[in-house]
Amino acid sequence: MSERAPPARSLRAAIADVLAIAVPQGHVLACRALVRDWRGGRLAHDFAGYLPDAPARPAKPQLLRPGAMPRRGRGSTAGRIALLHALAHIEYVAIALALDMAGRFGADFPRAFVDDWLGVAADEAMHFALLDRRLRSLGSHYGAMPAHDGLWQSARATAGDALARLAIVPMVLEARGLDVTPPTIERFAAAGDMASARILTRIYQDEIRHVAVGTKWFNWGCARAGLVPESHWQMLVNQGFRGSLKPPFNDSARSTAGLTQLYYAPLATPDATLHTQGSAGSMPETA
Repeated sequence: MSERAPPARSLRAAIADVLAIAVPQGHVLACRALVRDWRGGRLAHDFAGYLPDAPARPAKPQLLRPGAMPRRGRGSTAGRIALLHALAHIEYVAIALALDMAGRFGADFPRAFVDDWLGVAADEAMHFALLDRRLRSLGSHYGAMPAHDGLWQSARATAGDALARLAIVPMVLEARGLDVTPPTIERFAAAGDMASARILTRIYQDEIRHVAVGTKWFNWGCARAGLVPESHWQMLVNQGFRGSLKPPFNDSARSTAGLTQLYYAPLATPDATLHTQGSAGSMPETA
């Protein structure tokens, strides 16, 4: 008589363990292992147990309010390193955001929701590893400069509402990355930093898919609740997003992700200009 296989471990418990790892490299490796375990059937589609309100954080970088972040020099090597560090921090926090999305809200959606968000988490882990490796090749590393905690503030504010989380994180913050990344790639290329430009191009291509995942599940949730997606999204953004939606928008990339102008055009600030430092909705606030 064969022995009965032990029950698969709870997905939420496994996610909680990854979120408890404060060492960036360990966090990345554990995220990748979790995704492999999920895809290999070694984790149960089960959401019993504790999920922390926030992930463990390394001692560095020092976290500051977004408005207290130092200005980055434009065009210099030091300025490019500072921008890469800001982007590495975004990608590092985005790992936890995607894991939290799956672990916190997965019970309210089909199994494919977890498939999608764990895939996003694996992408974000890869993005962070690429950026940290690039920083090291330039004589720096993740944690060498301060960063801000604006992304997780948005996660805390939407912890009780899956549609609010989907509306704010992928469909506002991550969508902002679609607007600002192409000109940033051009800046790196103009400076002759093609290695960084190639990394950002890869990230940009993946982020279109991430925004599409958020939009897809937001629309699914609205359909289930009998809500009009565009108007409900606008209501949630008005209630839960501290910043403003600033043009210019990358309408083509947003549309490819299913995030059409019907969502965001009515909320756009008409005379705002694109910049990459300082307020909610600028590049350092993207996911």
